[in-house]
Amino acid sequence: MMEFIYLLVPMFLFIMGVVIFVSNSKHLLSMLLSLEYIVLSLYFLLFIYLNYMNYECFFSMIFLVFSVCEGALGLSILVSMIRTHGNDYFQSFSVLQC
Repeated sequence: MMEFIYLLVPMFLFIMGVVIFVSNSKHLLSMLLSLEYIVLSLYFLLFIYLNYMNYECFFSMIFLVFSVCEGALGLSILVSMIRTHGNDYFQSFSVLQC
């Protein structure tokens, strides 16, 4: 029963992160924060699963490195968008513009 609760909490966190990501799509910064929340909940789920199955936690470190790289890439896109357009609204940004 306790193992089920340990797996249920990260799944609930993941679902709440997806709901926040879908419902709040006005600013790029809020979307990046919700994506980081989703990644952290997945890391928590992966860590609990690897500890429950008595596996090595080396893969969790690789996942953490990739999530940090993803966050840095998102912040660089945010900075370049603010420099070119002046804000982080999706309505003022068009992919078809040069």
